[in-house]
Amino acid sequence: MIELSNVSKTFTLHNQGAAVIPVMSDVTLSVAPGECVGLLGASGAGKSTLMRMIWGNYLAASGRITVAGTDVARAEPREILALRRERMAYVSQFLRVVPRVPTIEVVAEPLLLTGTPEDQARDRAAALLARLRIPERLWQLSPTTFSGGEQQRVNIARGFIRQVPVMLLDEPTASLDAANRETVLSLIGEAKARGTAIVGIFHDEAARDRVCDRMIDMARFAA
Repeated sequence: MIELSNVSKTFTLHNQGAAVIPVMSDVTLSVAPGECVGLLGASGAGKSTLMRMIWGNYLAASGRITVAGTDVARAEPREILALRRERMAYVSQFLRVVPRVPTIEVVAEPLLLTGTPEDQARDRAAALLARLRIPERLWQLSPTTFSGGEQQRVNIARGFIRQVPVMLLDEPTASLDAANRETVLSLIGEAKARGTAIVGIFHDEAARDRVCDRMIDMARFAA
């Protein structure tokens, strides 16, 4: 479902004499349906950079990144947007939303964009918000007013609202208490059981051991 072949990445610092900073090279990795692969490595090892290349935010310097049949290293922007809308979800560490949009609409939006009827999308959003212990009295408020842990749970609800073949998870249990951490790990397990291929960053070692089928040390791809 996810396949990387001989992928490399560099950053060019245009404001510093066009200095080229190598990040990683010769990354070869595959993730099967129903498998969760965790990325290991110190800060700066390229874990988040690799996730952003799979998502299509960063352009690879070389190699192929095939996600659900689309090579995001070569795809047109419209193809990447369609892939994200229809087949891929990304739970980042930060919730980025339009201010003043109610939380339930923020969570329901990915379903609405795929043509799901509004009542069905809102019902699914409500079920996830309740499962993640966001009080109903907050659903009509913007999540920009929430605590960090509440925003993270809204982000998780938004990411898991669709059943997609590919998921990217960047520290999904960070900022969560024990009960909500358990809920998130259950959601990940359910996604794997449906056949979702997952790439994740987990600094929570116990969570990593529970949901990851194998780990990849980014140090082996150091440029």
